[in-house]
Amino acid sequence: MAISFKKVFCFLVLIYAIMAIPVFAQEEEEEDWSKYDDMELVDDKNVRRFAKPTIVGLSPTRFLSVSWDMQMPYQMTFSDIRLPASSGTGWRVDEEGNVAETARARFTGGIRFNSNIPVISKSNIVWQTGLNYMRVGYSIDEIQTNRITGASPSTYLSLPAVLNEKGLNNINWTNTVFLPMSEQHFLILQGAMDLSGTYDFGFQPLETIRWSLAAVYGKRVSELKRWGVGIARTYRVGNMNYVPVIMYDVTSTNRKWGTEILFPARVHGRYAFNKNSLLLFGYELEGQSYRVNEFSINDNSFEIRRGELRPRVELQKQLRGPFWAHFQAGYRIDWSFDADELPGGREFFRGFFGNQEFGMKNTLNNALYFNIGISFVTL
Repeated sequence: MAISFKKVFCFLVLIYAIMAIPVFAQEEEEEDWSKYDDMELVDDKNVRRFAKPTIVGLSPTRFLSVSWDMQMPYQMTFSDIRLPASSGTGWRVDEEGNVAETARARFTGGIRFNSNIPVISKSNIVWQTGLNYMRVGYSIDEIQTNRITGASPSTYLSLPAVLNEKGLNNINWTNTVFLPMSEQHFLILQGAMDLSGTYDFGFQPLETIRWSLAAVYGKRVSELKRWGVGIARTYRVGNMNYVPVIMYDVTSTNRKWGTEILFPARVHGRYAFNKNSLLLFGYELEGQSYRVNEFSINDNSFEIRRGELRPRVELQKQLRGPFWAHFQAGYRIDWSFDADELPGGREFFRGFFGNQEFGMKNTLNNALYFNIGISFVTL
């Protein structure tokens, strides 16, 4: 019996979580606190000292960043739509959907904007907030339909045609609080809200807001090493899930090599050519739950559970002053593009091992991708 890549990866996640403590949090956006590396209380035995929110050698914090993401062409397959899936007529988790439509994505991608702005930066608390936007536009052709007619949107709508016209949009608001407990120990708390779907700016029911949380306990061992362990409620691979999360950041004594690990969200090795350029290599999980307005009928919310695994390398280089450029190249591996029906927009927990049925089973072939951008940073 064939073992799927997703099941193998999930098994490795659990083994890593058990064996790798010490560790950190998967955060919906990585928080790098190097702006505050110089925070230190005066040398007074009566003054309480607090852990600094970073270590030396980490890649620069991006206060503001604009980038362009693009995937190379690939094939897409879509099953018939089975609604309501909650009635027991949907696609089983272990079931392969039929091929009701096929299409070719000539282009996938779009602009991305990220912000990470300090609101409070004191020795005993640091609060950062950020508004983010991500566009996943599609140029799809060669659509071939062989749908089974029935009492569902499949009788008059084509999902690849909707994606081609509307694309997928995500607006995210993230808040992260760093709370030092002592000179070494700290807590990180993060909350995020996402509004994702085929909407045109602002035209989406607010009940489809999806929220994520993370809580982490960590230790700053030295200026060259920190670790943390926690738990997160996340949509990283499309479905809402609860996962153990790990951080392990290390910089070598010569400051050339290092790690920036936020397992399972992202794992990177780091090499610094000099103080003005560095290379990251590893992977990142990316995803969210996107409401497709055109299929959301009878008070339901039809949502694509988009999840991607992205092995990649990234070159970061200083342009001038606080402005840095980055170029990223990698391979986009389809984790999930299935769809769920949520009556009344209410979310449910499937996790890695739940057996709730899907309303639609879809597959994207894997593809090369590129991302290029410019950022306003702090070291």
